[in-house]
Amino acid sequence: MRLSTRIGLAVGLTVPLLVLASGWLLLRLVARDLHQEEDRHLRTRAAAVAPDARSLLRAAAAGRPKAADTRERRLYTAALDVGVRVVGPDATFSGGPQPDASVALPAEATAPVTVRDAGRSWRALSKPIEGPQVSGTLWVFQPDTADRTQLRLVRRRVVMTALLAAPLSGLLAWGLATGATGPLRRLGRRTAGLDPRTSTTRLRHEPTGVKEVDELAATLRTVLARYDEQAARTAEALDTARSFSAAASHELRTPLMSMGTNLDILADHPDLPEPDRTEVLTDLRREHARLLGLLVMLRQLGRGDLVEEEAFRAVDVTEAADAAVAEARRRAPDARITSSAQPGLTVHGWEPGLRLLLDNLLANALAHGRDGQGGAAVTVGVQEDGQEVVITVDDQGPGVPIEARARIFERFQRGPDSAGSGLGLTLVAQQAALHRGSVTVTDGPDGAGARFEVRLPRAGGALPARRDWLIGTAGANRSQSSHKDGS
Repeated sequence: MRLSTRIGLAVGLTVPLLVLASGWLLLRLVARDLHQEEDRHLRTRAAAVAPDARSLLRAAAAGRPKAADTRERRLYTAALDVGVRVVGPDATFSGGPQPDASVALPAEATAPVTVRDAGRSWRALSKPIEGPQVSGTLWVFQPDTADRTQLRLVRRRVVMTALLAAPLSGLLAWGLATGATGPLRRLGRRTAGLDPRTSTTRLRHEPTGVKEVDELAATLRTVLARYDEQAARTAEALDTARSFSAAASHELRTPLMSMGTNLDILADHPDLPEPDRTEVLTDLRREHARLLGLLVMLRQLGRGDLVEEEAFRAVDVTEAADAAVAEARRRAPDARITSSAQPGLTVHGWEPGLRLLLDNLLANALAHGRDGQGGAAVTVGVQEDGQEVVITVDDQGPGVPIEARARIFERFQRGPDSAGSGLGLTLVAQQAALHRGSVTVTDGPDGAGARFEVRLPRAGGALPARRDWLIGTAGANRSQSSHKDGS
C-alpha cells in the first residue's frame, strides 16, 4: 500500500472520530444551555403565579368556592405555557401540561429537577406558599425539550458531518500526500534501475527542497559509494590472495625441491657417513628456516596491503625505535648497535607497520652490514626535520653499488649468498609508502657502508589508492635501493 493511500485512510478514519468527539462535546454544551434557559423560564413563571396560588389557597381555606374558581382561572391564565399544580392541606389544583398525578414528585425541588412520566420528561420547580392562614406548595412544570427537538437536530447534523468528513477528508489527505510524496516517488524511480552488481551508473540527485527526501538521497549515495569501496577492496583482497598463492608456490618450489632431494639422500643411504649426514641435515634446517621466513614475510606483506585507515593513530616513533633496537640486541648479542633518537617524535601511523619497518631495516643491516672482520656495527637515528620524522640506519658493510640500488626493493631480490626471503626491504618500502613517506639508500656518513633513510610526514593523510606490494612492487612508491635483503 502506498504512503499516500495510508495517509488518506488514516485521515479519513481520524477526522470522523474527531468530528464525533467534538459533536458529543457540543451536545453536552447545548443541553446545558437549554436546561439553563428552561430553568430560568420556570423560575420566572413561578414568581409570576405565586401571588395567584396564595390567593387560591386562601379562598379554598375560607370556604368560598366561587372566589376559589375565580382565583384558579386567574392562576392558569398567568401560567401561560407552563403547567401549574398547587398542593394545599385539603385540596390540589392543577392545570396545563404536566406529569400524571400518579407520578411521584420530590419532597421539594427548590432548584429545577427532571421528572419522567411514560417516556416523557419534564423540568419541575417547587415553591413553598406561606402566609396568614395559608400553607401549601406551588409546582411549575415544563416539557424538557433539551432531550428532544434541539438535541435531536444537533445529533443528526453531527452524524451527517462525520459521514461526509470521512470520504472528503480522506480524498483531500490522499491528494495532498500524493503531491508531497512526489519527490520521493521520483527518487524511487531513479534508484529502481540501479544495480551495483551489473552497472556502474550511480544516483544523480538534484535538491528538491524536501529535507527528508534529500537526506534519503544522500544516504543512498553514501551506501552505494561504500558498496563500491568494499567491492574494490574485496577485489584487491582476491588479487592479493591469488598473488600470495602464485608467489608462494613459485618461491617455495626451489626450497621444497632441495628438501626433497636431501630427504631422498637420507632415505636411499641409511649408512651415510656422519659428516655427510650432518651436512644434509644442516641444509634441511636452512631450507626449513627459509621456508618459514618466506611464509611469514608474505603474510606480513599481504597484511600491509589490506590494512584500513581506522587502524592508524598517533605513534611514538622514538619508542618504536627503542623497542626495535632492544630486540635486535637480543637477537645479535655480538653486534654493536647504538641509538640516537630525539624523544617524543610522533607520526600518524600504523604501529605494527612502523615496527615492521624498523625490524627489517635492522635485520638487513645486521645481515649485510658487517665489516671485513665479521663484526656488525649499526647506528639508528630518529630526528625531526620540519614536518617530517627522519629515521636513519647506518652500517659498516661494503655498501651497495649505485647500479644495484634500482632493484633492491623488488620482491624476491636476493644476493647470491643470501639466505633471506627477498622480501624484507620490500616490506620497508611498502610501509614507507603506506605512511605517505619515502625510503632512500646512500653511502654511509664516512663513505663506508650504507645509510637507509626513511622520511615520514608527521600529519595524517589519505592512504594510497592502490596497494599491491604482494602482487607486484609499487614502482611509483619505490625509491633508491640498498643492500640485498637478508631478512
